Amino acid sequence: MSADFHKIRRLPPYVFAHIDPLKAKARAEGVDVIDLGMGNPDMPTPQHIVEKLQETVKDGRTHRYSTSRGIPGLRKAQASYYGRRFGVKLNPDTQVVATLGSKEGFANMASAITAPGDVVLVPNPTYPIHSFGFIMSGGVVRSMPADPNEDFMRSLDRAVRHSIPKPIALVLNYPANPTAYTADLDFYTEVVKYCREHEIFILSDLAYSEIYFDIDPPPSVLQVPGAIDIAVEFTSMSKTYSMPGWRVGFAVGNERLIAALARVKSYLDYGAFTPIQVAATAALNGSDDVVDEVRKVYKFRRDVMVESFARSGWDIPVPQATMFAWAPIPPQFAHLGSLEFAKLLIKETGVGVAPGVGFGEYGDQYIRLAFVENEQRIRQAARNIKKLLGGKTGAGNVVPLAR
Repeated sequence: MSADFHKIRRLPPYVFAHIDPLKAKARAEGVDVIDLGMGNPDMPTPQHIVEKLQETVKDGRTHRYSTSRGIPGLRKAQASYYGRRFGVKLNPDTQVVATLGSKEGFANMASAITAPGDVVLVPNPTYPIHSFGFIMSGGVVRSMPADPNEDFMRSLDRAVRHSIPKPIALVLNYPANPTAYTADLDFYTEVVKYCREHEIFILSDLAYSEIYFDIDPPPSVLQVPGAIDIAVEFTSMSKTYSMPGWRVGFAVGNERLIAALARVKSYLDYGAFTPIQVAATAALNGSDDVVDEVRKVYKFRRDVMVESFARSGWDIPVPQATMFAWAPIPPQFAHLGSLEFAKLLIKETGVGVAPGVGFGEYGDQYIRLAFVENEQRIRQAARNIKKLLGGKTGAGNVVPLAR
């Protein structure tokens, strides 16, 4: 009776469980911890969305069970968003499901389509649920490159030819968490062609579709002709509208996959609280000005972080999307690995970061930094780190990260 349960044995200890106690201990000792670790948006949800929630919650009829697929108005609003933004036509009744955030949707999709021993191709490093959703469902994960460069297709073909059984699905995530890599439509076109030929599903995480800088708006894989035959895409309102605690996301695309997800969800939940769904509908149907403002804030914070950290002795590649920087560990500390370096930063500087190993073993020489503090706090973090790194007299050489 003392042995761990089977699914728990397949899950390694959560890396951030090593970091959080150190942050709590530092705070208990009076340290002003500047936490750049968790991607938890700090900006308030736009007021008109909050007001719609307040208005709706006063109607007692909205206090009953909702529907696990999402209310019709919300699904129609998401379909309209895809039409405006990507030129993709979706049937809100058969090709759209509202989820309790994209994380829940992804995990339940993995549960819906995975049989024990099924092989799934997943980027490494990547957001943990991309791998562990399938691992918890009994699947086998094979690592793929995270960078959508010229080697990706060769790696994909090699993985398919040498995997027994043949992979059932490929996970894509662009703009990527944690690396901030971006992909263009030509890349998606090539991947869709290959996966259609080999009958492999594509599961695309597009949670950061609206957080981009200095580049064209990131595309959707569903823009590729024929992609709807094999692909489902996951989005979230958490970052776009600063609504992380509201837990509203979507899965859209292939009807067979959407039906499988909807069936699993019908046994597990009744959907988000109806007033939250109504407010989310108002957000999607409203002005894009609030999204533009969120994007501007993250771009400003990105620029402040890159500049101030470089002056402190830590050169950070310039991300072109997401709310994260993916920073190589400074050379003098590279031997520590990301977890020990993250611990050192808490202890010596009071700055919290996310160790790259938490996103896969190929991330162990990197640190993820989130733009979740204001300008003054980011600059203070840089000054604290300068004491550890020694600093520089001028800004270092920074290079773009995303292609």
